[in-house]
Amino acid sequence: MTFQQIFKFISVHLKNLSVRLIYSILLMMYAYNAERTPAWARRIILGAVAYLLSPIDSIPDLTPFIGFTDDLGVISFGLVAIACYIDQDVRIAARQKLMTIFEQVDERELQAVDEKL
Repeated sequence: MTFQQIFKFISVHLKNLSVRLIYSILLMMYAYNAERTPAWARRIILGAVAYLLSPIDSIPDLTPFIGFTDDLGVISFGLVAIACYIDQDVRIAARQKLMTIFEQVDERELQAVDEKL
């Protein structure tokens, strides 16, 4: 395998990982803003997003591919914990916002996140 093939493989998987991560964050943000989301669920959302934005990270995000997996894990845990507050309105709003960020999104990546909820 050449360096270019390895770089292409990593960049494709990193893009897919970042789509999942951003979609997950958007789901949490829209769930946070929903009136029916209780205070305990909002604290979980704040904690997960704070970990994502924290400069102190267990695995540096500068490490290709691996650096984002712990962030995705924390965000995924937060999503599962508040899954009952992620309704269809939240999903639609998150998908619409995601489409403004990325030109093309593989629907399978979004379904992978939605299946966990």
